[in-house]
Amino acid sequence: MTISRDGAEQLAVKAIVWLAGNDELLPIFMGSTGADESAFRDGLTKPEFQASVLEFIMMDDAWVIAFCDKEGIPYDRLMQARAALPGGHQVHWT
Repeated sequence: MTISRDGAEQLAVKAIVWLAGNDELLPIFMGSTGADESAFRDGLTKPEFQASVLEFIMMDDAWVIAFCDKEGIPYDRLMQARAALPGGHQVHWT
């Protein structure tokens, strides 16, 4: 199943809200990206920022499971949403 761009953005916003409420992960994200509170708030509507949040969550299976279980979505939906956002296309080197 593929996800539409709008669907990907909606899922990414849910991921941003989930991350904002996660006292353990939010500082890790902020530290690793250099984002401040203003950039985090502004990023809510920017597909590139949304993609970065999805990529961050996908770095750890436990984070994927925690988010997806909370939202009641299949685990592979994050990857599908990321692929639908800017820069998410697969690179073929051959």
